[in-house]
Amino acid sequence: MMKYLQRLGKSLMLPVAVLPAAAILMGIGYAIDPSGWGGGSPIAAFLIKSGSAIIDNLPILFAVGVSLGMSKDKDGASALSGLVAYLVVTTLLASGTVAMLQGIPVEEVAPAFGKIGNAFIGIISGLVGAGCYNKFSHVQLPQALAFFSGKRLAPIMTSVAMIIVSGILFFVWPIVYGALVSFGESIIGLGPVGAGIYAFFNRLLIPTGLHHALNSVFWFDVANINDIGKFWGTVAGGVKGVTGMYQAGFFPVMMFGLPAAGLAMYKSAKPENKKVVASLMLAAGFAAFLTGVTEPLEFAFMFVAPGLYLVHAVLTGIMVFIAAKFQWIAGFGFSAGLIDYLLSIKMPLANNIFMLIPLGLVCAVIYYVLFRFLIVKFNLKTPGREDDDVSEEEMHVSLANNNFKEVAEVILEGLGGKDNIVSIDNCITRLRLEVKDSTIINEKKIKTTGAAGVIKPSKTSAQVIVGTQVQFVAEALSELVK
Repeated sequence: MMKYLQRLGKSLMLPVAVLPAAAILMGIGYAIDPSGWGGGSPIAAFLIKSGSAIIDNLPILFAVGVSLGMSKDKDGASALSGLVAYLVVTTLLASGTVAMLQGIPVEEVAPAFGKIGNAFIGIISGLVGAGCYNKFSHVQLPQALAFFSGKRLAPIMTSVAMIIVSGILFFVWPIVYGALVSFGESIIGLGPVGAGIYAFFNRLLIPTGLHHALNSVFWFDVANINDIGKFWGTVAGGVKGVTGMYQAGFFPVMMFGLPAAGLAMYKSAKPENKKVVASLMLAAGFAAFLTGVTEPLEFAFMFVAPGLYLVHAVLTGIMVFIAAKFQWIAGFGFSAGLIDYLLSIKMPLANNIFMLIPLGLVCAVIYYVLFRFLIVKFNLKTPGREDDDVSEEEMHVSLANNNFKEVAEVILEGLGGKDNIVSIDNCITRLRLEVKDSTIINEKKIKTTGAAGVIKPSKTSAQVIVGTQVQFVAEALSELVK
């Protein structure tokens, strides 16, 4: 299971890598025009729309990225399958479609269907798309239907599969969404403790997209709290020291805690991977600090180290509780980053706002120390710590022939032919293969290519140490087994 989650986490890195730049564009645009969000400034509008084109379509990026990353040969047809899956489910479960199916006005449709286009649905779509691609991309149909064989069949079968998934979600999604709204309403009377509980579940539910259900209770007007609207004065009824309690504690986490967690992950990465990890964590940490967009950091570890993400959710709950308890209040219109913090200072309902800074510094220390300890102690596979098992010797392996097709042909023969191959992947220096039977592998044959060795972790898996040119060998090998 953990291996599967780690593959999923790795797949998410492709779309997640785009988010920091988008977040910064939106944040700068919002800072230029904080009240009109582009309505009062063409420059702000340009920057906000440029960033939101990516941020607002994150579920689509997840559908495409996950489907591509989880496919056996990383073919573009798998990405198309993921996109098809997402379009089917979000169209079938859109509020307008549901209203038609139920024969009721759109206004009476369950609110859950208005939030169907979320990250969770994107990930599910990607997994279904990849599954269908892996299963059907090499299927040969009868001659009369031959045009639809192979890779063309994958998105077709994906659409069929997503009709079934949509049918299940049609009944399940509103129940789960409604239950969370009811849960949120039940903890309103708990004061700062309730704020902490809310924040805990807010973070915990982000991978599923169901945090929107809780947000609607506390941030908006489902239960007449409307914490955001009252803080910014767009809705009457704000109370100094109380209004904003469901927002304030996020500032220490997003501005200080998560960037410190990113630093811990960088420090914990393997030396050969630190440059790559540094580029991601620096960009993601800056985006979190400046704009409060935390997805690039959170999705970097939520699936590869779910226990660590649980710790993050607990710490978020504690920080929100502390801020609410001591009435250190700030609010946000975009998210809990530096830009919104500075804009909050002048608001009438802001209270002891500068105390959030020392709380944030303490939060940073806690996040760094705890993340660093847990990553090393339990050998968590955060970015840069994947099971590549790369030695210095492997980095200097030299192939006997730079014709990668010829090398791949010899390796394939040594592996027992294409009938013995289930899937092909690679890390920095190794071919990572799923095979039907590793006992028939001819190691001596494979080593004639210059490969340093063959490892057989199990009867159905094998690794060939190729060196840093492994990507080209993997691509050539994938072509041969098609």
